[in-house]
Amino acid sequence: MNRYDLKTFLEKLYTDYKHKFSSDDPVWILHSFSDICDIETAGLITSCYTYGSVKGINNFLSKLFNKISRKPYEFTINFSKRKDKKYLQGLNYRFIRDFELIEFFNEMKKLLLKHSSLENIFFSNYQKHRKVENAIRDFISEFNFSGKTFLFPKVKGSSAFKRVNLFLRWMVRKDEIDMGIWKRINSSELIMPVDVHVARVSKKLGLVKRRTIDLKFAVELTENLRKFDPTDPVKYDFALCHAAMEGRIHGKI
Repeated sequence: MNRYDLKTFLEKLYTDYKHKFSSDDPVWILHSFSDICDIETAGLITSCYTYGSVKGINNFLSKLFNKISRKPYEFTINFSKRKDKKYLQGLNYRFIRDFELIEFFNEMKKLLLKHSSLENIFFSNYQKHRKVENAIRDFISEFNFSGKTFLFPKVKGSSAFKRVNLFLRWMVRKDEIDMGIWKRINSSELIMPVDVHVARVSKKLGLVKRRTIDLKFAVELTENLRKFDPTDPVKYDFALCHAAMEGRIHGKI
């Protein structure tokens, strides 16, 4: 597939999937919140659990948000381990146990009370480096969790940081899918969230040569997608992922 045909193919996919509720996805959970603080807090929580089946993810998160009265920001900033852990006990999802979730809320409370918002935390780290990939590592380190829980990837590991990049996509981009509530980071600076579906189709489409699925893979993919849309290379993520999951790309490459 030459570059022109590839761009045409990608744009058609994007057009097909860019509408609200075009395919089952955890991002729609964020659309159920209207307050910016709730969207941001729910976004980080949701992103931490985006592995496994979409149905399993959505079922778990529905239970979680109902347990905290669908007020994630208020619950977080007022969180007390002693009084509130009862709401989170029994909320286990695959590799993440309830005691890790309890500690996560405790850490997030400390950070929000200190910095007021997750955007402030991320942007302060971004300002030090002016590179999103470095800011991601520092952002994760703020939670003092790396290597101790599956909620976050290891900072010094070989992760593609898919879940954090997904969270950033939701917060920074603005369209019918993504929330766009963060205004200090440009969409052009985002990195593709790479899961097994995106990795597989990206290799088939010739968008990446690197074989190891890590942050270098994600950056290489993003750089190649930037050739088709310099201002918003990550806009193709939702379409590529869901088209691959639904078998739409198989046989067309």
